[in-house]
Amino acid sequence: MIRFYFHPTPNPAKVALFLEEAGLRYETVPVDTSKGEQHSPSFRAINPNGKVPAIIDTEGPGGKEARLFDSTAILIYLGEKTGKFVGKPEDRPELLSWLLFLASGLGPFSGQAVHFQFTAPEGLDYAVNRYRREAERHYQVLNDHLEGRAYIVGDDYTIADISAWGWLDRASRVRKGAEDPLGPYPNLKRLFQTVDARPAVARARAVGKNHTFKTVNDEETKRSLFPSNYPPAA
Repeated sequence: MIRFYFHPTPNPAKVALFLEEAGLRYETVPVDTSKGEQHSPSFRAINPNGKVPAIIDTEGPGGKEARLFDSTAILIYLGEKTGKFVGKPEDRPELLSWLLFLASGLGPFSGQAVHFQFTAPEGLDYAVNRYRREAERHYQVLNDHLEGRAYIVGDDYTIADISAWGWLDRASRVRKGAEDPLGPYPNLKRLFQTVDARPAVARARAVGKNHTFKTVNDEETKRSLFPSNYPPAA
C-alpha cells in the first residue's frame, strides 16, 4: 500500500497520474498547504523540506516501510519498483537527463513564473520577465527535442512524459494572458494532448476531489506557502 500525501498542484498531480497508470493500491492523505499542514512535525518527519508530494511505501526495499519525497524521486522509485514507464535499459541515460531537466528547469521556472505573475506584489517587472521567459525557453528546448518524436524518451510513454504533463497542464498560468498557451510549441502541445487523452488522466484529476481544500488567499495562506518571506517566529 502507498500512502500518498497530496495537494491539488502540479507536482502531486504527476504522482497521482503514475499511481493511476500503474494500477497501484494507494491511500490519499490530504495535506492542505494553504493551512500550513506541510509544516506540522508529523509531516516534516516524512518530508523535512515541508513540500508535497511525498509517499510512504509500506512494502519498500527489504519489506520495510520507506518514505520518499520530491515528485521526480517518487516517479523514478515507483517506475523501478513496478518496472513500468521507464523505457528500455538503453534509454536510461536519456530518461534521467530529461527527468532532471524537467525537475530543475521547466518545473521550478514555471512555478516562479506563476508566482510572480499572480501572487507577488506589482512592479516586479524584471522578475516577471525573467521567470516567464525562462519557462518559455524550457518549452522551446522540449519542443525542439520532440520534433519527429512521439514521446520525450525512446518510442514509448515514460515517467518523463508524466512529469512534463504535470506542469504543462498549467501552461495557461505560466503564460498568463496567452490565447493558446502551447500554440507556439506545436510538438509540446501534441505531447500534452496525447498524455491528457489517456484514461488515467481523468482518474488522476479526480484524486482529492472528495476533500475540501482551502482556497482563500488570506494572510494565513501567504505565511503557509511563502514562510521565507516573513521573519522567523520569535
